[in-house]
Amino acid sequence: MSKLLHAAQLAGAAALLTVCAGQAVAAPTQNKEPAAMPAATDADAYQWLEDVGGDRQLAWVRERNAKSEAALAATPEFKQLEAEILSILDSDAKIPGVYKQGEWYYNFWQDKANPRGLWRRTTLAEYRKASPKWETVLDVDALNKAENENWVWHGAQCLRPAYTRCLIALSRGGADADVTREFDIDTRSWVKDGYFRPEAKGGVSWIDQDNIFVFTDFGEGTLTTSGYPRIAKLWKRGTPMSAAEVVYEGKPTDMYISAMHDDTPGYERDFVSNTIAFYNNELFLRGKDGKLTKLDVPNSVEKGVHRQWLSLEPREDWTVGGKTYKGGSYLVANFDDWMAGKRELTVLFEPSDHTSLAGATWTKSHVVLNVLEDVKNKLSVLAPGKDGWTRSAFVGAPAIGTIGVGAVDSDESDAVWMTVTGYTTPTTLSLAEIGQQPQVLKTMPTFFDASNDVVEQHFATSKDGTKVPYFIVHRKDMQLDGKNPTLLYGYGGFEISLTPGYSGAIGKGWLEKGGVYVVANIRGGGEYGPRWHRAALKENRHKAYEDFAAVAEDLIARKITSPKHLGIQGGSNGGLLMGNMLTQYPELFGAVVVQVPLLDMKRYSHLLAGASWMAEYGDPDTADWTFIQTFSPYHLFDPAKTYPPTLFTTSTRDDRVHPGHARKMMAKMEAANKDVLYYENIEGGHGGAANNAQRAHMTALAYTFLWNELNK
Repeated sequence: MSKLLHAAQLAGAAALLTVCAGQAVAAPTQNKEPAAMPAATDADAYQWLEDVGGDRQLAWVRERNAKSEAALAATPEFKQLEAEILSILDSDAKIPGVYKQGEWYYNFWQDKANPRGLWRRTTLAEYRKASPKWETVLDVDALNKAENENWVWHGAQCLRPAYTRCLIALSRGGADADVTREFDIDTRSWVKDGYFRPEAKGGVSWIDQDNIFVFTDFGEGTLTTSGYPRIAKLWKRGTPMSAAEVVYEGKPTDMYISAMHDDTPGYERDFVSNTIAFYNNELFLRGKDGKLTKLDVPNSVEKGVHRQWLSLEPREDWTVGGKTYKGGSYLVANFDDWMAGKRELTVLFEPSDHTSLAGATWTKSHVVLNVLEDVKNKLSVLAPGKDGWTRSAFVGAPAIGTIGVGAVDSDESDAVWMTVTGYTTPTTLSLAEIGQQPQVLKTMPTFFDASNDVVEQHFATSKDGTKVPYFIVHRKDMQLDGKNPTLLYGYGGFEISLTPGYSGAIGKGWLEKGGVYVVANIRGGGEYGPRWHRAALKENRHKAYEDFAAVAEDLIARKITSPKHLGIQGGSNGGLLMGNMLTQYPELFGAVVVQVPLLDMKRYSHLLAGASWMAEYGDPDTADWTFIQTFSPYHLFDPAKTYPPTLFTTSTRDDRVHPGHARKMMAKMEAANKDVLYYENIEGGHGGAANNAQRAHMTALAYTFLWNELNK
C-alpha cells in the first residue's frame, strides 16, 4: 500500500511542487551590509492585488500581459520558437506512459487534436507495437464542450478487481481544488446518483462498491489553516455526504487529513494519515470496529506498507530496540510483528557522505532500491528469504543516465518499468522482469540536435566550504571567454532532487541555439537525502542561496560566462530562490525569470496553502520573522538599487502559491522604474498552463526574454 499511504503525504507535499523549481536565503553574505528591514506593521501599498479575480486587478494583469506580449511575442523568431515547442509537446511520438489496471494499460494523453486530453487504454501486446491502437475511455475536450466547462484532468481511482467503477477528479482551469465524479468504464458514462464530491481541495479512496473514504471541505471549520481537509469520513452509497461517518478529525493547525484503503489481496487494511507538516506525519491502522491504532513510530519517520512489510525511513538518527539507525536509512519490519510490539528492523540501505535513497520500488517478491551517488542513479535488488534478505545487481541497468523504476503490478508480478534519460539522451522505456535483461519498448524521438553537446558535472564551493554539485550542458567547442549565454536553474527545497532529464523544449529553445544550460543541486533539495534538506531549513535558509550564488560564481570563474551573460530561472519555491538572487545578488546576473513564486514572506502563511510550508520557512507571525525577513524578497527590494532585467510569470488559477506574490513584486519594481515584465496566464493552476499551447507560449516567453537579455 505504499502507493496509498504516500497519497496522503504527497497530497500535502503537492503543497509546493511545480514544473519549475527553487529554494530560499537568509543572512546577508560576507562583505555585504544587511538590508534594512521594514517593520512588520508597515502598510502594504499593493495588498489590493491579492484579490485574485477582482475587475480592477484583472485589468491590471491584462495591461501588463499586453506589454509583455508586445515586447517578447511579436517577432517572427518568437512565433517560430513557440511553434517548435508546441510541436514537441504535441508530438505523437512521445512515450505514452501507462499504468496497469486488470488486463488493461491506461494512459492520459494530450496533443494538438486533444489539448485537454484523452484518458485511454490498450493491451500490453498492443502497447509493445510502434503504433498501438488505443481505446478512448473519456475525452476531456468533448466533456468540456458538452458541459461548457474548462475541466483539467486530475486523475482516476478505479475499484478492483473489475476496475470498471472509477472516481475521476476534474479541476476547473487547473486549480488544485477539484471535483470527484463516479464513472462507469463499461458504459462510458457518469453513474447516475453516483458518488459526487463538490469542488474543494481534498480527495476520496475506494473501500468497496458501496463505501468510500472522503476528506474534503464539509463546511465551515472543516479545513486546516493550510486550506486542506481536516476531517476524514466514511461515506455509504445512497446517503448524502453530510451523513457520512467521521473517521478522524485533526486539529486546525494540522496540514492534511486523509484516509485510505489498502486493497492488496490478503492484506486488506484501512489507514488514516495525519500530515501535520512536511515530513511530519502520524499513521493510524483502522480496525473493523473503527478503532484507530497509531503506529508507534516517530512522526519524522516516513512510513510505507506493502503486503506483510512495514518500511521506515528515519530522517534523523533513530534509536529503537536498543539499536541506532542512521538518518536517511531504509528499514523494514514485519508489519504485524511491529504492531504486536516487536522492534526487529532490517537495514536495506544506509547512506554515506555521497549517497542517498532516491526511491524504493516494491514488486511482488522484491524491493528495487534506487540510490543517488553524487546525483547519479545506481540500482540494486533485494529479496527476503528464510535466512534474511539477499542483495543482487539489477540486471541491465545502465551505468550512465537518470534511472526511474516503477512496479507494473506490485501485487501480481516482479516486472518493473524502467526509464532512462539524460540532458542530451532521449528517454527510453523498458519492461524488465527482475533478473532478466530489460526489453526496450519505447524511445522518445530526438527533438533537438545534441550531437555537438557534452554533459559535465562540477562542484562549487559554498561560503561555508560545502561542495555543491551542478550539471552543465554545453557545446564541445565552447570558448572560455566569459561570453556564453548561460541559463542556471535551481530549486533547493522540500527535499526534491533535480536529476538530469531530456527536455525537447530546453534543447530547442536554448541548447540548439548555442546556449549553456546549468542545473544546481543546492541544499534544501534531496540530492544527499534528509541532511541536505535539513541544512537549509528556516534560519539556515541562506545556505541554499549561498550554494546557488557559489555555482554562479564558479561558472564565472571558469570563464564559461559572465554576469551580463548569465540568466537564472526557477519556479514556486524556486521562484523564492530567484527572488532572493534578484534582491541579494543582483550583480551576478544579467536576467532573471521568476515563475509562480513566493515573494512576500510576511504574508505567505495567510495566502492559500501557505500555512502548510511553515515547517520549511518558519512562522512569520512569531519571532521567526527575525530570520524570515532576511529571505523575503518583497521586503528586501530596494528602489535605489540596480537590478537585472526580470520577468515574472504566474497563473490566475494558481490556488497553491497565490498570484499576489508575483503581482505585488511586479508593482513594487514597476513603481521604481525597474526593467521588469509580467505575464499571468488566466488558467493553468500551479503548473502555470492548462494545455500544451499555453505551456509552449509560457516557455517561449521565458526563453525569448532570456536570450534577448543575455545576448546584448
